[in-house]
Amino acid sequence: MGPPGSEEGCTEHLYCGGAATEVLKFGAQDLHPASELHSTPRVVFLLIPGNPGVVGFYRTFLQTVHQAFGRRHPVWAVSHAGHCAPPGSMRMTTAGSPGMQIEDVFGLNGQVEHKLAFLREHVPREAKLVLIGHSIGCYIIIEMMKRDPELQVLKSVLLFPTIERMAVTPQGRVMTPVLRRLRHVAYLPVFLLSLLPQSLQATVVKVALRAVRCLDLSVIPAALSLFNVDCAANAMYMGSQEMVQVLGRDDSTIRQNLDKLIFYYGATDSWCPVQYYQDIRADFPGEHPAVRQGLPPRLRPGRGRRGGRHGYRVDPPRRGELVELRPSPPPPHPTAARRDKGNSIRWTITGTQNYFFFFKMISVS
Repeated sequence: MGPPGSEEGCTEHLYCGGAATEVLKFGAQDLHPASELHSTPRVVFLLIPGNPGVVGFYRTFLQTVHQAFGRRHPVWAVSHAGHCAPPGSMRMTTAGSPGMQIEDVFGLNGQVEHKLAFLREHVPREAKLVLIGHSIGCYIIIEMMKRDPELQVLKSVLLFPTIERMAVTPQGRVMTPVLRRLRHVAYLPVFLLSLLPQSLQATVVKVALRAVRCLDLSVIPAALSLFNVDCAANAMYMGSQEMVQVLGRDDSTIRQNLDKLIFYYGATDSWCPVQYYQDIRADFPGEHPAVRQGLPPRLRPGRGRRGGRHGYRVDPPRRGELVELRPSPPPPHPTAARRDKGNSIRWTITGTQNYFFFFKMISVS
């Protein structure tokens, strides 16, 4: 059982690499125990978000993962630098020690270094890591593993991975000129929305997400960060760099870490077409279970566009361990179904069009 407050998760704002950072924590709140009575966790789950990198979008997902593993392991998410609205006592950046600053911390390369700095400062080096990436977070994880091959990575679960050729995807063709040349036009409407009371801002969010079925209400306060001009500008700036820097797939790093990587591709994803799944399967042939395709379009962490094609959601299981997704016939009940087999417990993830999948086991005990 986790510490008090871990059931609903605790949020902490801190400076990392000189930039405001939000951390959402389920389970242990401090991984560097001050007393010998509290041992260092052996396994830590860390989620690297997509863009915008607001950790509140993933609250329900993280809570589900934490519960699924019997609340035995800390499950954290770290925001992207400058994507969270800092509390009143904090500025977006701090003039700390020069050695603690990261050059261009709001850019894509800076965000990679920001995550490595976070691990150095807040996660014991001996802890084994289960890294979970969503969208551009998958690219960041692969870069982290490349830049620091000594990381104790047990598994990296890459959900809807935007790790190659972003600008030529259907969504990339639309967003590249917007993010590269027109993003400053969006600052004025964001500024005007920031002047509204939070109650009206929440109404705007609900209207914008009215097409999302079964909306997770926990995303609404998280979405209010995007009414902060600095947060929105930082997210769009990072996005503009993604369009020109995420080019060829890093096959060398993937090949070196293939036993640690698990790719989940969406059945319909305008940022990561099915062709990319077919390409990676062709380039890494064989029976290795690292690459799976056919995830439900509405599998999302409470955040998604119309149709939810690039996000994900889980129906809450009780316990389980995570390694790969396999198609399975629909269970008789429409909600998450449990099946016990020996010491393992599997659960389904459901989405539209009656997609059903089982998480299989990896040992993290």
